[in-house]
Amino acid sequence: MRFLQSRGIKNNRRITALADGILYCKCVGEGSLPCLPSRPITTSCRAVLLPRFGGPEVLELRDNVEVPDLKQNEVLVRTRAVSMNPLDTRMRSGYGRSIFEPLLPLILGRDISGEVAAVGASVQSLTLGQEVFGALHPTAVRGTYTEYAILSEDELTQKPMSITHEEASAIPFAALTAWRALKSTARISEGQRVLVIGGGGAVGFAAIQIAVANGCQAVTTCSSQSIDRALAAGAEQAIDYTTEDIELAIKGKFDAVLDTIGGPETERIGINFLKRGGHYMTLQGEAASLADRYGIAVGLPIATALLLKKQFQYRYSHGIEYFWTYMRADSEGLVEIRRLSEAGRMHIPVDKTFPITQVREAHEAKERKQIPGKVVLEFN
Repeated sequence: MRFLQSRGIKNNRRITALADGILYCKCVGEGSLPCLPSRPITTSCRAVLLPRFGGPEVLELRDNVEVPDLKQNEVLVRTRAVSMNPLDTRMRSGYGRSIFEPLLPLILGRDISGEVAAVGASVQSLTLGQEVFGALHPTAVRGTYTEYAILSEDELTQKPMSITHEEASAIPFAALTAWRALKSTARISEGQRVLVIGGGGAVGFAAIQIAVANGCQAVTTCSSQSIDRALAAGAEQAIDYTTEDIELAIKGKFDAVLDTIGGPETERIGINFLKRGGHYMTLQGEAASLADRYGIAVGLPIATALLLKKQFQYRYSHGIEYFWTYMRADSEGLVEIRRLSEAGRMHIPVDKTFPITQVREAHEAKERKQIPGKVVLEFN
């Protein structure tokens, strides 16, 4: 018999939901007492599986995918909406193959918005039925393209009441990626200057909003269709990289540069715009690609050596700090992102919503660049 832990009863009650639908409430100082469940808890659900790497056609929507038992610090979330990230399409195509291939089939997806369906025994901050949003770590195997997703307590927080599940699902992964770079790594503070290379994407747009919320002067590069949005978000200058010379258009030096594009040219430009003691952070670290090329045992040491070489090189030649940055769970950051959203200072526009039954069409549209902005998948 399989157990899922649920929480949401006063007087320190613990509810253990059994697969046959019977609940036993165990209260401090009381005996076991059978009672009826407040809502069904399932042991299988609909989910989109990735059985092999390839194009959108390899994605399979299945009806009876197992829902694993919860660990003590985990939360079962009834999914209402998940947003697609570039990582989803890259993983589907084989990015991270050296890590993920032995673990196939995978469930893609990182962002989520939904309701708490059950919690592990040690979870304290979330309760049954509460609306939540959050994001999984990039290396998670069981993602959020599923009717019931499992996240740890520190990967979730209360959903902002002022926005929909669709809007909420677009925020966490991108905003936490930007938060890690600007707040955890660069430790930006009021009065500093921040350059965001690629402010039109979700991470770049979130970075502009985080910089502005922290009292920084934000400057960004983006395409012409993103100029007005970047300025409306608080950027003091937005340069159209397709028509302007970035190095001539931008004046002065910066305390932090977040490069969401990556590559030798944007790295060179970003490094040269930094003050001594500044921080350059790129989303295009090479650990996964080198591991895919040479295998984990060889590729990861090569990646580590390459990163250390660049860090020493730029510290000596420019007096700056160099980092490969990526998203990781940060409960403090997620709470602050929620507060910014509630205050109307953090949002990621959603360009189109698809039902989960059209997940292949959604991936195909993103791959063909038919939809430039965020795509959200709905569960109903």
